[in-house]
Amino acid sequence: MTKLLLAIFLPGLLVMFFARVTFNHVVALLLTVALIAASVYKGYTDTWLLIVVDAASLTAGFWSANRMRTNANKSA
Repeated sequence: MTKLLLAIFLPGLLVMFFARVTFNHVVALLLTVALIAASVYKGYTDTWLLIVVDAASLTAGFWSANRMRTNANKSA
């Protein structure tokens, strides 16, 4: 249950965090995918459900980071 909750929120938050740090939402997505791939390789993500939920959270985080970047460009 804990892994599922973390899979729902953590990848999306990581994409948004890395987007703020790197100022590029594509680089942020790639960094987060690399972290998730490492966790799958090490065996922390052990079911297909967690992988699908991670992917959905990555998609939501990428969309949110893109929207955040678009809003920042409008106000500047």
